[in-house]
Amino acid sequence: MLDGWTPWPDDVARGYREAGLWRGEALGALLRDSARRFGPSTALVHRDRRLTYAELDHWVDRVAAGFAGRGIAPGDRVLVQLPNVPEFVAVCLALARLGAKPVFALTAHRSQEIGHLCAITGAVAYVFPGKHRGFDHHGLAREVLAGAPALRWLFSLTGGHGIAALAEVDAEPVELPAQDPSDVAFFLLSGGTTALPKVIPRTHDDYTYQARAAAALLGVSTSDVYLAVLPLEFNFTWGCPGVLGTLARGGTVVLADDPTAEDCLRAVERERVTVTAVVPSVAQLWLEAVEWTDADLSSLRVVQIGGAVLQRSVAERVGPAFGCGLQQVFGMAEGLLTLTRSDDPPEVVLGTQGRPLSPADEIRVVGPDDREVPPGEVGELLVRGPYTPRGYYRAPEHNAVAFTADGYYRSGDLVRVTDRGDLVVVGRIKDVVIRGGDKVSAEEVEGHLLAHPGVVRAAVVGVPDELLGERTCAYLVVTGQHPTRQEVAAALRARGLADFKLPDQVEVVDELPLTPLGKVDKKALHRLAPNQGG
Repeated sequence: MLDGWTPWPDDVARGYREAGLWRGEALGALLRDSARRFGPSTALVHRDRRLTYAELDHWVDRVAAGFAGRGIAPGDRVLVQLPNVPEFVAVCLALARLGAKPVFALTAHRSQEIGHLCAITGAVAYVFPGKHRGFDHHGLAREVLAGAPALRWLFSLTGGHGIAALAEVDAEPVELPAQDPSDVAFFLLSGGTTALPKVIPRTHDDYTYQARAAAALLGVSTSDVYLAVLPLEFNFTWGCPGVLGTLARGGTVVLADDPTAEDCLRAVERERVTVTAVVPSVAQLWLEAVEWTDADLSSLRVVQIGGAVLQRSVAERVGPAFGCGLQQVFGMAEGLLTLTRSDDPPEVVLGTQGRPLSPADEIRVVGPDDREVPPGEVGELLVRGPYTPRGYYRAPEHNAVAFTADGYYRSGDLVRVTDRGDLVVVGRIKDVVIRGGDKVSAEEVEGHLLAHPGVVRAAVVGVPDELLGERTCAYLVVTGQHPTRQEVAAALRARGLADFKLPDQVEVVDELPLTPLGKVDKKALHRLAPNQGG
């Protein structure tokens, strides 16, 4: 059993098993079972590449044997930073079969994030693209390797530069040890308020349950085709029901390179896609594209939208424009999923984020004193359940704040619950900007801004944006010449900050407004920001 994480209490885990929620199934066995049942059916599609269940299963076995032959052992952590390609699926499931633990990273992550993840997880291997969207990941890998003493193996999609090609990780299948379903299977990343991402341990038991339950709720079957538009390393794409839920039920997964409307809508027509999942900003781009595209979208039966608050005006357009159902999804890599159902009244589908996925999900809505607020009133959402872990990985001090003594996760989201039990998300306590579905820590960006020699004070807030939901606005007090947005972005990029965290808007001010306690008054900045220029 991997150390450094907090498992569910024994009596709680036993209750989940007795209720049939946890079935003792390892993630690697999920594909194995599907390959036995749906062997010749198409499992995975990417561009012109098509893999049957039998082919994918065999490939996963060979990759697992290849990693084992290189010396990667059960319990080892492996950083996986790949785009939406079949290799992502094969590598992650191969590592699961081997008993090694994938650590998911965004392709947009740079030295700050990758170095942090290597340090906190003790990753022994790093899997990455060669060059992706103009960025040289080989150079990044060499930079990270120099500062990560545990890191021993580097693998890239293309190889070269003294780095092994992922295609070379291939060997005749070997017998591998059975995995403990209660052990950690892989790590998701938190997009929370701390400067760098926290690492979330997800077990075989909890994640296979989540993926299967979400697939059952959505009615996924062998006739379904799921278009993976968002990054595969997102919880939303990987298992809500996403890739794993679709594979568990014999459907077909189509991998999109990016969420571009033209490419994705053509993929819907070409592959007869029935289900997809997007964030509100992508949904808006697609809604605009529907007005001019002639792509046949008649195969679509449901579009899931989550990752940020979906405005009512946008929700109302989805059904008429795409000719399909809408499912609102509210979720977090830390666990809880709430979803609207296909038989919910229109008012619920359009105006709420639905009900918890599992009958065993326990939620509380509390005020600042941790006492439950009256029904219908707004408070902070606390949650525990069969797929909500009891702590972050190797973060005891943060866990003491983020979790209650009896195991509830403090989400930081402000919600209210309707009379019929549906959740409505109204805001958040945490100082995070949700930019197009990506969570940007204001504190982290402020820290990098203050490292600039000409910046005296800095405050980052989210301001309304029609496309992104929110964009980041940095207010700066400076000495000397006023920097432009482009100059600020270049300086932060040079410090290794991911592009999605760069301020969209920069405003230079004489002073930042303060609260009576001397803290920056971000409420005042929120009121000011929409009236500022871009």
